Amino acid sequence: MYGQYKYGEYRYGEEGSPHGPDIDKCNIDLMKYLPWYERKSEVFMGILGSIGKEFCILNYYIEDLEKQFFIDTATWGLSIYEKELGLKTNMSLTYEERREIIKAKLRGRGTTTKAMIKNTAEAFSGGEVDVIEYPSEYCFIVKFIGVKGIPRNMAAFIDMLETIKPAHLAYTFKYTYTVWGYLKDLTWGQAKGMTWGELKVYEGE
Repeated sequence: MYGQYKYGEYRYGEEGSPHGPDIDKCNIDLMKYLPWYERKSEVFMGILGSIGKEFCILNYYIEDLEKQFFIDTATWGLSIYEKELGLKTNMSLTYEERREIIKAKLRGRGTTTKAMIKNTAEAFSGGEVDVIEYPSEYCFIVKFIGVKGIPRNMAAFIDMLETIKPAHLAYTFKYTYTVWGYLKDLTWGQAKGMTWGELKVYEGE
């Protein structure tokens, strides 16, 4: 299955026999299919116990394969999506970050429009985004509304934006932060225990 892909495209432990609680807890009882007088045979118990464990592993692989058909649940299959889309596989990123890049790439295919940039930005930020155009100035602003502060994985988003936007257009970003009035209910003790960065994106309770 993995022979056609290069070293470094899979995380440690993604190849080979599965192991862990899900496999260890799995117990497919094949003894119940035997006649009652053979169910106490230690020979049959040993043989069918091993076969039952192999069925557990087979079921694991079937379920794991099904997960690779969907970006939100894919793990080792992300490398296949990345190769298909011409993206470089970066194993230092989390699965979620790689999924965001893949989704943004899919949303960013075709002619670049305001809606495309908006959809791409929302795929990365996970929240609402507004794109404000200034045609006469050959620029636009990407305003992050649904997520406070600077969204994660911005470096990858900028790379994607550079790929899909027309070369002659410049851009800037605007971020949403917590206004001072929203912090009035915080006590000094609560505020003192928070960093400046945490206060800027404070959501309240």
